Amino acid sequence: MIAIVKFPGTTCEADVYKALMEAGVPTVIVKYKEFDPDKYNGVILPGGFSFGDYLRAGSIAASTETIKKVRQMAEEGKIVIGICNGFQILVESGLLKGALLPNLKLRFISKWVYLKVIRTDTVLTKGLDKKMIRMPIAHAEGRYYVDDVDYAKTNMVLQYCDENGNVSEDTNPNGSLLNIASIANEEGNVIGMMPHPERASFKLTSVDGTVDGLILLRRLGKWA
Repeated sequence: MIAIVKFPGTTCEADVYKALMEAGVPTVIVKYKEFDPDKYNGVILPGGFSFGDYLRAGSIAASTETIKKVRQMAEEGKIVIGICNGFQILVESGLLKGALLPNLKLRFISKWVYLKVIRTDTVLTKGLDKKMIRMPIAHAEGRYYVDDVDYAKTNMVLQYCDENGNVSEDTNPNGSLLNIASIANEEGNVIGMMPHPERASFKLTSVDGTVDGLILLRRLGKWA
């Protein structure tokens, strides 16, 4: 069973729930104060604006008792995924190295992007045949940065690219270091990502019927 944690200001929990159900992954939405890590094999921190994104995006949620429990799950090897604001929470809490800074052009970005798959040993990408996928992003603070470039190169999961898989400055929507859209810990069970897989899980609401997000989410069932 996967828990989707809802903080005050979280907005994407229902979309993630529907996508996981479509992927055949047992899941439930849990209010952050009611979260019990012993009941679940994994947790997803969905997108939105937890606690209104006061101070910095994800910073207040990162200091809650809930995230201490999420850290416990990560250390036990359980699944921990942060999507958009959830990614911001993971880096603010130190579960993943780095920071998510305001987009380089200081504008909110909402668009579909192409993504190059770099790591195929994580809970979302293990056994993935596709080398390039497509999903939407929607964020104002999605520019990933970390001082340790070697860490970034070793642990990045997805990079922003063009339709041919070429990674360049022109294909970087927010100024992220090395065009990074997603990064994971060394073990591959903790993943942060700015793209929204739940918004690329239904043909009716996807661009050109793309359901690459669903392809990723289906892999959670095997781990959970």
